Amino acid sequence: MEKIITAPSVNTTMRLVKSEDLNHHGTLFAGRTAEWFVEAGFVAAASFLNPKNVVCLKIHGMHFTRPANPGEVLSFTSKIVYTGKSSLIAYIMVTKRGHDTPLVDGFITFIHVDDENRPTPHNIVISPVSEEDKALYDMAVALKK
Repeated sequence: MEKIITAPSVNTTMRLVKSEDLNHHGTLFAGRTAEWFVEAGFVAAASFLNPKNVVCLKIHGMHFTRPANPGEVLSFTSKIVYTGKSSLIAYIMVTKRGHDTPLVDGFITFIHVDDENRPTPHNIVISPVSEEDKALYDMAVALKK
């Protein structure tokens, strides 16, 4: 199978913070954030592969810098920044609508699997173009060590 070489592409999902998403402090619960975070990374992986053949292997971390409050609209921007033989690493950044400063960011590794859930090559190669994408690529490579 021929290799597919591509630059990282951005996927965006939006979420409204509602009362059922809050913790005991009245801000967005980290568990709900994690759910949305993984979903956003999955969307990035599924933009390259059949979703039925993508599984989450590891959340490398979610770095929270500030809370989200009820009524705020959050933007989950995700992109695949590194690919291995069967793995894909997504970078996810969460911002408040209309702001550039992240509330949360981090990386997740997904694995391309066959119908028996065994890792299988996906033949995708990510080729970073921008300086930001090169930096994210380098950070993703460091996660593999």
